[in-house]
Amino acid sequence: MKIYLVRHGETDANRDGRFQGASDAPINATGRRQAKALGDRLKSHSIDAVYSSPQTRARETAAPIARGHDLDIISMDGLRELDIGELDGLKGDDLRERYPEVLAQWIKDVGSLRLPGGESIRELQQRAWSAVEEIKDRHPQGNVVVVSHNFAIQSILCKALALDLTSFRRIRHDLGAISVLSFEKGGPVLISLNDRCHLEEVT
Repeated sequence: MKIYLVRHGETDANRDGRFQGASDAPINATGRRQAKALGDRLKSHSIDAVYSSPQTRARETAAPIARGHDLDIISMDGLRELDIGELDGLKGDDLRERYPEVLAQWIKDVGSLRLPGGESIRELQQRAWSAVEEIKDRHPQGNVVVVSHNFAIQSILCKALALDLTSFRRIRHDLGAISVLSFEKGGPVLISLNDRCHLEEVT
């Protein structure tokens, strides 16, 4: 089976360079254009189901994809973004000024770091991969779209490729981009990464 991993479209927080975790913001005008482009891109593909994080920005991105295949969006809590707790809404300079010890630990040993008021990226990976396993069990021969978030997708890709979780920094997944995993007898295979071809004319 194949899973099309889709990162949600742009929000105002993305545009402003603010960290975004459990907060529930909608996509903005650019994000809506990205979502439409995703719907157009995937309309010609054979898609059996569309899964999404329950967060608004993911569901709004999933909507045009689901409509193109006359499917309902299935929400899965495990696909939520990393809960970054007290860091939600901050910019990089805010983080460096107010939480220097958190930043130092994030750089040194991100896997063991529980963000203040939030969760660890290892906990995120465990729940996100559990969601992927459940989707695989439901659609063993299908093609499925999963709309999620940056850290969630990076953690899924690290697990699929048997990479140490700290390697998430080496995986780029842009807003509105698609990565494809094929689950085969020998294990997951990365078919494409951070595909943005459909976004070339989106501004």
